[in-house]
Parts: sequence; C-alpha cells; structure tokens
Amino acid sequence: MTENKVKIKITRDVTHLPAIALRGLVVFPNNVVHFEVGRAMSIAAIEAAMNGNSSIFLVAQKDTNTETPILTELYTYGVVAEIKQVLRVSSDLVKVLVEGKSRARLLELENNGKYLQASVRNAPVRGLSVDKRTRTEALVRSVKECFEEYLSLSPQLSKDVVYNIVSSDSPLYLSEYMPANLLFKYEDKQVILNESTLNGRLEKLLVLLHRECDILSIEKDIDDKVNVQMDKSQREYYLREQLHAIGEELGDGEDTHAEADEYRRRIEELKLEPETVEKLRKECDRLARMQGNAAESSVIRNYLDTCLALPWQITTTDNLDQEHAGKVLDKEHYGLDKVKERILEILAVRKLNTDVKGQIICLVGPPGVGKTSIAHSIADCMGRKFARMSLGGVHDEAEIRGHRRTYIGAMPGRIISALTTAKSANPLILLDEIDKLAGDYKGDPSSALLEVLDPEQNKTFKDNYLDIPFDLSEVLFITTANNAETIPAPLLDRMDVIELPSYTRTEKFNIAKRHLLPKQLKNNGLTGKVTLAPAALYEIVDSYTREAGVRNLERTITQVLRKCAKKIASGEVEKVHVTPATVKELLGPEKVKPTFISRQDAVGIANGLAWTSVGGEMLPVEVQIIPEGTGKIELTGSLGDVMKESARLAVTYARVHAAEYGIAPETIKNTDLHIHAPEGAVPKDGPSAGVTLTTALISAYSGIPVRANLAMTGEITLHGNVLPIGGLKEKSMAAYREKIATVLIPQDNAGDLYEVDAEVKKAIRFIPVSDLGQVLKNALLAPQTGAARPAGESEKPARSKRQREKALLPTAVAAPAPNPAKEPAAVM
Repeated sequence: MTENKVKIKITRDVTHLPAIALRGLVVFPNNVVHFEVGRAMSIAAIEAAMNGNSSIFLVAQKDTNTETPILTELYTYGVVAEIKQVLRVSSDLVKVLVEGKSRARLLELENNGKYLQASVRNAPVRGLSVDKRTRTEALVRSVKECFEEYLSLSPQLSKDVVYNIVSSDSPLYLSEYMPANLLFKYEDKQVILNESTLNGRLEKLLVLLHRECDILSIEKDIDDKVNVQMDKSQREYYLREQLHAIGEELGDGEDTHAEADEYRRRIEELKLEPETVEKLRKECDRLARMQGNAAESSVIRNYLDTCLALPWQITTTDNLDQEHAGKVLDKEHYGLDKVKERILEILAVRKLNTDVKGQIICLVGPPGVGKTSIAHSIADCMGRKFARMSLGGVHDEAEIRGHRRTYIGAMPGRIISALTTAKSANPLILLDEIDKLAGDYKGDPSSALLEVLDPEQNKTFKDNYLDIPFDLSEVLFITTANNAETIPAPLLDRMDVIELPSYTRTEKFNIAKRHLLPKQLKNNGLTGKVTLAPAALYEIVDSYTREAGVRNLERTITQVLRKCAKKIASGEVEKVHVTPATVKELLGPEKVKPTFISRQDAVGIANGLAWTSVGGEMLPVEVQIIPEGTGKIELTGSLGDVMKESARLAVTYARVHAAEYGIAPETIKNTDLHIHAPEGAVPKDGPSAGVTLTTALISAYSGIPVRANLAMTGEITLHGNVLPIGGLKEKSMAAYREKIATVLIPQDNAGDLYEVDAEVKKAIRFIPVSDLGQVLKNALLAPQTGAARPAGESEKPARSKRQREKALLPTAVAAPAPNPAKEPAAVM
C-alpha cells in the first residue's frame, strides 16, 4: 500500500468515499463479510481507503458482466463499511475483510481514472411509531415461525447463525442479519436493503422466507420421488434421476425433438432399405420421447451416430488395368512371379465380369515374405481404400460380430469398425494372422468369420450392435497366415489360397538392393553418404541372417547403417563404402553358424530334409553301432512317435535285406543300435524321415559311406516302398541354401517340382525314387574291394538271382501326402 494519505471529504451530510461495485454480493450493516477483489479499479479503491480512515462504500452492480459500471448500472443503496483486513494473494487478486457500518444512498459516482469515487448520504432505517409496534412484533413472530419451517427443510445452516436468529427479538437486527446469512439471491437481498421502513423490511423478508420454504418443499418432494425409483447402491443413477425429476418439475428439460428430426433427415438422405429405415426411425422416436439428460438418450445417440457414420452408399471405382497393376506389383515387390501372376488373373476375371463377387484370397507363407505388403499393393493398384484387422490372439466372437446393446459399453465389431475407418463400402480389408485365432468360453471367432467370408451370406451381414443388415459382398477380403493347416477347414474352404515361398539368396539380395537399402538410407539420413558393395549385401544375407523372409535382413542392414552414421556424425569420415570386411568389422563375428550336416562322405550319417512353419531345414540322422550288445535300439534327439515308428521300420528293412548289403545277421543280433537326430532340444516328428533313417542304418551296418552332397526325404513302407511327402518346396529351399547338389524325392512328388523355384531347380538335381533300393543305390558310394567293415562283420556275399529280382520289384501305390504343418517343430 502507498503511504500517501487520502482525505475523506464531507459536505453537508454528503460523504465522498472510494467505492467498490460488488458482483453478486450485497453487504448489510452490522455484518462482517470477506470477499475477493480482482479488478484493478477495485484494488485501487481499497488502497485509497486504507490510506484514509479505512472507510469504503460497497454497492452491488445490477449486471454482473459489466466490467466498469456507471451510476445507472449500480443500485441506489449500499453500505459504508470499514476495512478490517487486506490480504494480497497475488498481483491481481486481493482478499478483503470488511464490517458494514451504516446504510447509505448513492448520490453521485465519479471515475477518476484510478478508482470509483462515490458521493453518499447516510440513510438509516426509519424508526417505529407507537401505533405500529404491535404489527412489528407480529411480523417478528411470523418471521421466526417461518424460519423454523425453513430450518426444517434446510438443516445445513451453521449453529451460530441459527442461535443468533432464534435468540434475537430485535426487528432491525433480524432484518439485516437474516438476509445477510440466508441463501437468498443477491437481487432479493438488495430489495430488502432498499427498503427504508422496518416493517416493510420484515414483510419482504417474510415473503422471501415463504417462497424459499415452498421451493425447498418442492425439492424435498423431488427427492422423495427419486428415492422411490433409486437403487441406493448406484449413486450415479441417483444423480441422473434427480436431474430428470428436476427437469420435469420445472418444465425446462432439454428438448430432444429437434435432435431427433435432424437424425430423421440424415436417415432419409441415405436412401436405405425399408426395414433399415424403419429400425432407425424407431430409435429416433424413442430419443424424441426422452429427456436430453437421460442415460438411455446417450446410448441411442451413439447408436444412431454409428449407423449414420457407415459408408452406406460410398464406393470407389476399381482400376483393373493389367499393365498398371503389373507395374505397381513389380515396383513394390521383387520376385514372387507366381504370386503376381495369380493376382493379375484375379483382376482379369474382375475386369471381364464386373459382377463377380466373393473372392476371398488367403496369402500363406513364412513370416517376413511380404504377405501384408502384397495386400497393400493390391489395394493401391485397384484404387481401393485399405483397412487392416489383426486377428492374432482374438478369442471373443464379439470382436468380429460386435456386442449387443444390452451391455454397458457395447460397440460394433471389428468388421464394421474397419468399414467406418475406411469410409468406403468396397474397401480391401486385410484379416492378418487368421491362423492364430483362438477360442474360449466366450465363443469361437473363426465360426463368426464364416458368415463374413461366405459370399452367399455376407450380403446381409448383421452386426450384433447394429442389428441391421450391411452388404459386405463388395468388400475384397484378403487374409494372411503362416500355416494354412491351422485354419479351420470350413473357413479354409471359403478362401483361394496363394502360397508365398521362402526367398532365395538371390531374391534376398535384390530385395535388399532395390527396396530395403534405399528405404533405410533415407530413414537414417545417409543417402549419398553410405554405399554398400554387392558382396557386402551377400555377406549380410549369408553370414548374419537365416530366415524365410527379409525382416531380420532389414534390421541387420539398419544396424550397419547406424554404425556408419555414428562414424559420419562424429566427423571421423565423410562417406563410408561398406565391403564384406567392413561388415565383419561393424557386426562382429558371423552369427549364422553352418548347419550341422554331413559335409564329407561318412558312414552312418545321412542328410535329411525337414519342414518347419518358418521354412525348410536340413536335419541329418546319425547311426552308431555298439558291439557286444543284445540288439537293443536307443532313439534320441526329441523324436516324436511317428518318427520312432519310421526308425523301427528302417531296422526291420535292414534285418530283412541285410544279406543284399553284406551284413551278417549275427551283427544285427549281437550289437546295439543308437539312432540320433542332432539338435536334441528341437522336437522332431513325421514319417518323411524314413528314407534318411534307412540309409544311415544300412551305411552303419555295411560300412559303406553315404554321399555328403546328397539329401533325401520320403516315407517308407514295411516292404521298402517310398511314399510321397509334403512341404517339398520348403525342403528343397533348405537344400539349396546348404548347397546340396542332389536331392532324392518320392516318385509321386515329381509333379510338385512345378512349384519349386526355377533357381532352385537349376542348382539342384532332383531324382525321383519309388523304393529303398533306388534310394540306397544313389545315396551309398560304390563299395571298394577290401573296404573296412564294422567289427564282427564278414564280407558281403554275392547276391543271388532271387535277391537281385527282389530289389527290382515295382513300387506299391503311394498313399496321400502327410500333413507336415501339424507337426510340432521340425517335420521330417
């Protein structure tokens, strides 16, 4: 506060005081009030009063929104008060404690630029004449009786206020204390302050008390109504019902008719089916009959908004130009020629027959081979909107079909949500990882997808939340999976399966060169600063990644570029050229170790081929003969039951055909046998290891080495026939990766070579075989004269004519190929 003293001017009963215009507050004489002051002029008035005798004139303004009121915007009567305490909270906020001293009339108001200066005259309440004292006493009694009724309806008054009112009989005190402390509107309080006669004050106070009692009584009736309808455990429900009852009592509840009319207009504009329009109109009618703050009205609004947000009549025009589609696919994907051809065939059919519907494409392949990106490319070349749904781990049917609106927080399913997001009635929707759907007590989502993916049913697909049909026949659904065999058969039957094979070494190099490297150079800000030699890319492919796809390859390239970026950012170099030596320097020792296979002609070791969910693998089989045994057989390497049965078949074949390969029967009888598949922590099962087991077993017993540059696969029968197997494409890729020169395959799998990559067929010689005699003829090296044999084994006797004829017996009819995808890890 400033130290300059402000003199209070008094002229003929007129006092000139600093004034504050109060917002929504009326101060009465003989009452202590505290309030906050925020306007600069009001704070200046307080400072001026404090520099004087602490007297200030307080008067209420008529409109609380007025910032700088003038004389006509203030009430006529106010109070001269004494400032008791001032507390500055901040630079623009002051708390003030004042005590009302006397009632005064505002005569003039002057704004000196700093604060309001008021000219006021003291205006006390006129005293009572003798003939009116009886009426005054009656009014006091009536006021107290009415206050008791008010107190019964509003018990939240403090005990001090109640005591002061009940214990006082002074009409002047009651006429000032009661309005100052009861919850009246400030306009009503000002009416009492304006009254100059004591009886007039008491009469107005009595009217206000009666009115407040009536309002409180109505509120109590509303509370009683709400309490009858209320569940005591639901506080939120109680509050909503209370608001509803108040709206009904006052007659000013929110009008929802205009909102319902707007919804009806939007429904008519969509031109929907009659049954759909009828359903939505009923919801509009329900909304119109409700209060705007009712809980159910929000549910109806959300439902109508969801329905109207769907792209009922919004579609895009398909671009089915073959040349354009081919350019888009070639630009974004290297290789995959058969996959691209299938996609172009599908687009060609759509071009020739625009009414064709219901084609569901399923892209099956190992992780990282481009299934999701192919779907993106199809959407781009067709000009369709794209939406993706990840189905991995989804186990609730409601995720697909939505929740019924009877549940709190109900929402539409993912199909409807994808359409809303795509804003098109004919988008391309990608159902990712469809082979990883799960099911539990909440339902089976794969069964819910049957309707979605069935061309005969999805034209009238009904989401549980919408409960109205929506046409999905224009939607192009593409699904992806790593393993088609885990997809339920009814669901798989509805899809056109396109298999994406593992990438070859050359394909990975070209993908990295054309797509991955430019992308990561841009992402890391190294365009024009880092170059990779072709040999460096091959080094990364061969020595630091082993996968069917290219995800790890991209991560490894990014790792190399980050290390180059560090060198450039530190100022060590300006540009980096990465060579194979640089790759080893940046990434350290080679992370991909050579697969354990027989790389030299050896006795008792044969190279087999296995299928896994992420591609093919080499899986050798080792056999060791233990002399001085009892014919016991030991099987190790986490072999499954089917593979163990194949081992027993191989032992039986070796015992039956021992003489043909110079094996003495006593050798088999007096030795123990140990069969092992390396990498014992990996479970292995399947029948196609039969030829590998037999070859290794015959080699161990006969001492004839097995060719190291040869691999084989095939199921065997008890009589030595070789039956077809599955997963030939993946298995051949594994042989190609390990630089195997020759692969023996079942005769009945010769037709499957059409699906094998041309680069693989160029590098590997495939020999179809129909029986074990042909397998052993190609796999075993020709025995040399005087070759060493296992202990206790005599020289191989000459084969009889009958034995030679037996080896040339025709093969049996092949059984259907087994299902390799159902095996746990490595399927032989």
